[in-house]
Amino acid sequence: MIQNMELYQVFYITAKAGSLSKAATELFITQPAVTHSIKQLEAKLGGQLFFRTSKGVRLTAEGEVLFTYIEQAYHFILNGERKMAEIQQLTEGEVKIGAGDTLCRHFLLPHLQTFHEAYPQIKIQVTNRTTREIIGLLKEGKIDIGIVNLPITDHQIDVQESMEIHDCFVTGEKFKFLSKSPISLEHLLKHPIISLEQGSSTRTYVDRFVAAQGLVLKPEIELGSVDLLVEFARSGFGVSCVTREFVEAELSDQSLYEIKLQTPIPPRRVGIIKLRSTPLPAAARQIYEMLL
Repeated sequence: MIQNMELYQVFYITAKAGSLSKAATELFITQPAVTHSIKQLEAKLGGQLFFRTSKGVRLTAEGEVLFTYIEQAYHFILNGERKMAEIQQLTEGEVKIGAGDTLCRHFLLPHLQTFHEAYPQIKIQVTNRTTREIIGLLKEGKIDIGIVNLPITDHQIDVQESMEIHDCFVTGEKFKFLSKSPISLEHLLKHPIISLEQGSSTRTYVDRFVAAQGLVLKPEIELGSVDLLVEFARSGFGVSCVTREFVEAELSDQSLYEIKLQTPIPPRRVGIIKLRSTPLPAAARQIYEMLL
């Protein structure tokens, strides 16, 4: 086990300088301190490392052998410092992000495009999971940050709120008549409802809203993605519950129509999460700040 790295540093600098006085100047210590360090290292290793000449000092045969290894180690350390600098300057590194399909496409992707243009050397890994699974991956150390639908409560997780989003009901031409004026939730639920599968944070949030109105959400069709919700509503299967901000293009070109409720679903927010106890790597810290 290496006991004192400073002794090897003094040895290396002295060997490179060929002079005790020059080594002392470079190391910002006294010449006697250089001499003492070399004697300590010689005593530890059991052999003479330098011999004096009229011009300074030179390595002995044993010193030449040691110098070969110490020089390699010195360059490994320099390379390590350079790599650390590259990581801090975001010329190298990796960021691991967890996000649901919808948030990845509609919220995360534009930020990733900006980040990738600014830092093309950084490797980006995105894992698509539900909010509950993303929290699990974060605690296991498999991702650096997560993009989730709020609300969530977990004392191990640091949660920062980002954009506000609004859940709403949309439909295609077949049920367009429902969009003419605000209607009650009770009246809406008499029509075929299409929603996300149970288990997602979005479905749970909407279920709780419906229950708070004294009603029960009983979808005729349950699907696994917002893209499918859009297609099924547009094709006339019924009324889909989606996030308004993520279907603005369809609402704008009138391939979908929003059904206004007399009591709208309260807005919620997208959350950016990380572990409270773990500092973020440089690349992850940069994109975390961008997302906020």
